[in-house]
Amino acid sequence: MQTHIYESKGRFKGILFGIALAIIVGLLFYTEKLVNDLRQEARTILQFYSRMYATAASDPNSDVDFIFNEIIERTYFPIISTNQDHVPTFWKGIGNIGSERTPENLERVNRIKNRMKTIGEPLPLTYEDPINGKQTLGYLYYGDSATITHLRWLPIIELGLVGLFILIGFIGFSTIKKSEERFLWVGMAKETAHQLGTPLSSLMGWIEVIREKSYKRAGTLKVIEEMEQDAVRLTKVAERFSQIGSLEDLRDQDINKILLGVARYIRRRLPQMQKKVTVVEDFSDIPCVPANSDLMEWVFENLVKNAVDSINHDHGLIRLSSGISDRKQYQIFVDVSDNGRGISPKDRKDIFRPGFSTKKRGWGLGLNLAKRIIEEYHMGKLILKDSQLDSGTTMRIYL
Repeated sequence: MQTHIYESKGRFKGILFGIALAIIVGLLFYTEKLVNDLRQEARTILQFYSRMYATAASDPNSDVDFIFNEIIERTYFPIISTNQDHVPTFWKGIGNIGSERTPENLERVNRIKNRMKTIGEPLPLTYEDPINGKQTLGYLYYGDSATITHLRWLPIIELGLVGLFILIGFIGFSTIKKSEERFLWVGMAKETAHQLGTPLSSLMGWIEVIREKSYKRAGTLKVIEEMEQDAVRLTKVAERFSQIGSLEDLRDQDINKILLGVARYIRRRLPQMQKKVTVVEDFSDIPCVPANSDLMEWVFENLVKNAVDSINHDHGLIRLSSGISDRKQYQIFVDVSDNGRGISPKDRKDIFRPGFSTKKRGWGLGLNLAKRIIEEYHMGKLILKDSQLDSGTTMRIYL
């Protein structure tokens, strides 16, 4: 059920991404259509002006210079007028290029003219000569007006602003969500510690009463010792919960020593778990690092118990390793490896999410809480180092 929730969440994100992509593509296509329409409109206007010019040039009584100077030159888009050999003779609206026909200016105008040719073919300025027929006076090159240029940038600017707004909103909501989750974890942990405290105190008292009344019965005393160990264990669990969300109490700790204690505890518990598993220590000489021993012990136990649960055969092996970190920002690493069933590729991205579990009765809280303890309390890193189906998994902690 939990897996289906995360799969649905992933599909929902994919649908939202697809809708956003469709909107972006539609906006870009619509803008491009408007740009092409405006370009065609500009070409139509220039064609009309060029026909007027040709008509005037054919009529000896018409004022050709008036048409060129007062109509063509006053167009609102950039143009370059050339002679029959496509050499620029006049230009306007193409930037801060002077009107002098110096070699430098002509070279710059020619470069712009070549770019204009990619927008549309130049319009010929022609007239009908009674003797020689149709004559070409020159050509008009034209470019995009300021309106078209701004229009082409508009969707990019809009998408950028919308993207920035979404990013800021996402960061803000993520921060709020993480803060709420943190307060929820802290509240739940402290309430659990409080609820466990009262019955544990009572249980310890009753154990002492039973011990006083059964001091001559060896078998009963053995049972009482086991009960006392479990009660002490529960007391330690309550203390761990009470430390979550408290001010950091980090002291230099020998991590190998904590790992060794966890290994011994798990070995004692293996018969009750009905598992045939060998726990191997492979510790290197590592420096002490700042840590909370109770919370680190909790994290290691959680990882080892997950490793035990993943083993579904009679030749289980769990290896606890430590060494010098290969990452500059951390001092040491701890690996918890097993030869269990492994984690499927589709589940790997979800293993640290609260509520996600592949166990039938799992709450999906252990790994998420372990990651919070390592990364938020100890400023370390907990990652899935490697996992292969039917071969095993390795979890790595950096401190």
